[in-house]
Amino acid sequence: MKRKPLKYLKYIVLLSIAVYLLLIFLPRTYDVPHIQTRQSTQYWELSTGSKIGYFRITAKGIKKTSPIIYLQGGPGGYISDQNIKTLTPLSEDGYDIYLYDQIGSGQSERLLNITEYTANRHKNDLEEICKKIGADKVILIGQSWGAVLATLYIADNPKSVEKIVFTGVASIQPTNEELLNTNAPDSINLKIPPYSNREANQKTQNIRSHTTAFWARTFGKKLASDKEVDDFQTYRNIELNKATVCDPAKALKAEGGGGFYAQVMTVKSFGETEDPRVKLRNCKVPILIMKGQCDSQPWGFVNEYLELFPNHILKIVPEAGHSISVEQPEFYIKTISDFFKN
Repeated sequence: MKRKPLKYLKYIVLLSIAVYLLLIFLPRTYDVPHIQTRQSTQYWELSTGSKIGYFRITAKGIKKTSPIIYLQGGPGGYISDQNIKTLTPLSEDGYDIYLYDQIGSGQSERLLNITEYTANRHKNDLEEICKKIGADKVILIGQSWGAVLATLYIADNPKSVEKIVFTGVASIQPTNEELLNTNAPDSINLKIPPYSNREANQKTQNIRSHTTAFWARTFGKKLASDKEVDDFQTYRNIELNKATVCDPAKALKAEGGGGFYAQVMTVKSFGETEDPRVKLRNCKVPILIMKGQCDSQPWGFVNEYLELFPNHILKIVPEAGHSISVEQPEFYIKTISDFFKN
């Protein structure tokens, strides 16, 4: 009489294993917007092996000698229509503006070997892009991870940068863990955003996406196709965008184009990235740092930029989150424009 329950238990265990394996290995689909090719997209073929899609906003009036290059967040972020719309007014001041999809995202090529997605690869791509543009100096606008990428670039190319705008700064890599406990001055009156990245990740994560990320980090291989995981990235971005603003109701709708493997593997490479801090110390390049009042990034990260770049201006943007331009586009552009003029 006792053998039957044991027999059934064996089948239940086998069935559970079969279901679990199906959840891991069965491809999934997501009802999300798909990447749309802009007719005005151009491409750079770089000596690094990267094929990069980019969009150029042409300067109006008297052209400035130093063009602007916008560095999107992520990693694995892509240039959105909103980015183009927001930055276009700067062309009225005479600036050519280049926005590009970093390797593995947007209109840019996906790599077969995902171990090649590294912070150093992104830095090398940016160096080659600056050569393609051909200006003696460039102006960088770095958002979140884009700010980190800008620090890697300027550490090796300080004479090639006229000015830098850092917005929603993330930690210079490798991260100094002590900065996580640095408190902001009370006078700044920072606020905790109502929705967090952790909540967004918990809401969207599933067994297959979790295992795919683990497989990529551990074995350097693709368990799922680029299309599937990039669609998942869009699905996740719909929630993550709510964590980048003070008011989640104002979050942008996610467009297709995020690069899942580019994000996972670039983040993995952070621990192996050469520390740029020694080269950055006392950098004389003029810096504007903008931080939203509801930005979720620790204050200590901002404070480190302030210490490394003595020639800086800091602007705390009221009623704005990590993505300042979403809730305060006029303040964002005016502050940047004034910084360039002065």
